[in-house]
Amino acid sequence: MSQKNTSGIPFMKMHGLGNDFVVMDERGITPRVDATIAISIADRHRGVGYDQLAVLTDSTNADVHLTFWNADGSHSAACGNATRCIARHMMDQTGRDSLSITTDRGTLYAVDQNGVASINMGHPQLNWDEIPLASKMDTLELPIEGAPTATGMGNPHCTFFVGNAETIDLAARGAEIEHHPLYPQRTNVQFASLIGPDHVRMRVWERGVGVTLASGSSSCATAVAAARRGLTGRKVQIDLDGGTLQIDWRDDGVWMTGPTAHVFDGVWYG
Repeated sequence: MSQKNTSGIPFMKMHGLGNDFVVMDERGITPRVDATIAISIADRHRGVGYDQLAVLTDSTNADVHLTFWNADGSHSAACGNATRCIARHMMDQTGRDSLSITTDRGTLYAVDQNGVASINMGHPQLNWDEIPLASKMDTLELPIEGAPTATGMGNPHCTFFVGNAETIDLAARGAEIEHHPLYPQRTNVQFASLIGPDHVRMRVWERGVGVTLASGSSSCATAVAAARRGLTGRKVQIDLDGGTLQIDWRDDGVWMTGPTAHVFDGVWYG
């Protein structure tokens, strides 16, 4: 019988609209999370299960630094819902009403908005080489069937505007578009329908994960794409499978506001 590993890694389980995360705090300690551990924890049958894993580390010029892992062990520079969850938790712990957070996307800012965390996800990336795409092209309407819009939010996005997002075979279409040759780093995929003035229904396939109940960066990308195409204004309600986010594309960046949940604490022994 093998000896049990007693050197566990503490974690928190959180979610934003059912978009769920494992959060590990490596501030002040030797880093332990790597791709192998990330993949093992992601297994919903033999591990904990998550859409993304977020690791907190010390930052020299902000309150905390966040690193994000996808369920397949790849990295993502941004994860909006996880950032909101962590910001809400840290504000509750410290009593503060604002935070600065560094990520591979850049420095993000969080504020308390009547007990709900609101995050500035930064300016959208609209040029082909920033997203990035494989070659120079108009990002408003890509040469893909359905003429989707490409947007970068620290990670690449491909947004299709359709008559009814509910009728899309999300698993099949999402998997296909994630690996489209126009996206050398793969892409998140959204299917969105306009259901009212500045009101969008959106479903999402996340790069390296699959179908998820919600995605913060995808919601930001969809709101930006809708505004660019003249379908909405810059302040939009996004209804996802797991709930609703408010997105506001301001002069200083794309702000995202919505509920968060701290589900439980645990220890990973692996």
